[in-house]
Amino acid sequence: MTSSTHTADPVSTHPRTSTLDRETLLRLAPTEYERFTSLLEALSEQDWSRPTDCPDWDVRAMAGHVLGMTEMASSLRELIRQQGAAKKQGGVPIDALTAVQVEKNALLSTTELIARFAEISPRAVRARRRVPGFIRRRGLPDAENVGGHPETWTVGFLIDTILTRDPWMHRIDISRATGRVPVLSSDHDAVLVADVVDEWAIRHGKPCSLRLTGDGGGSWTFGHGGPTLELDAIEFCRTVAGRESARGLLATQVPF
Repeated sequence: MTSSTHTADPVSTHPRTSTLDRETLLRLAPTEYERFTSLLEALSEQDWSRPTDCPDWDVRAMAGHVLGMTEMASSLRELIRQQGAAKKQGGVPIDALTAVQVEKNALLSTTELIARFAEISPRAVRARRRVPGFIRRRGLPDAENVGGHPETWTVGFLIDTILTRDPWMHRIDISRATGRVPVLSSDHDAVLVADVVDEWAIRHGKPCSLRLTGDGGGSWTFGHGGPTLELDAIEFCRTVAGRESARGLLATQVPF
């Protein structure tokens, strides 16, 4: 069980930073990319057209987005190209960006998509590791919407945290859509889940006890008093990601 005090979320005055140390975050990245690749390789022809928890995307579109995000992470030139294309589309920046990524990879065959992801993901790991501290500490130019509230992020929060959470959550989405049991382990998924828990607690800033069951689970106490919550670890992450309706502290969203 982990116990900690709860403090006010500092994001109102400073761009959000990662809660985990960078070396741990960068250790998680290649494992997540490898597991995502293995999941895609295991899909049947019928699986690619199955609907996912993201209403506008089937499995094929979701995989195209994850590939596009990984391509963006692998190259400064590709990052600039995608951001420029998203700005031309207009609208909510993240929605425009993901639409650009899906469209970019829509013409690849599933075999080509898998091969491209396997090729590009090690480059993304290397590129993410090379981003220097003075860049990671900078705030991103556009505000992000999390649970209906705009907030600013550092480049490091995007590079080190979100770019691993994103394929992780979509690996869960695709596993659910295709009836597969996701590969989970204490040295990888439990670390990701614990990081989400810590950020969730910082965001709501209230005392509570949380017990997450199943693979990737654990127990935490924040402050003194407050409600006691118990649910499956993966369902907790899906809930705070906004994939399930929630009340109370579980309505506090965490970005993926």
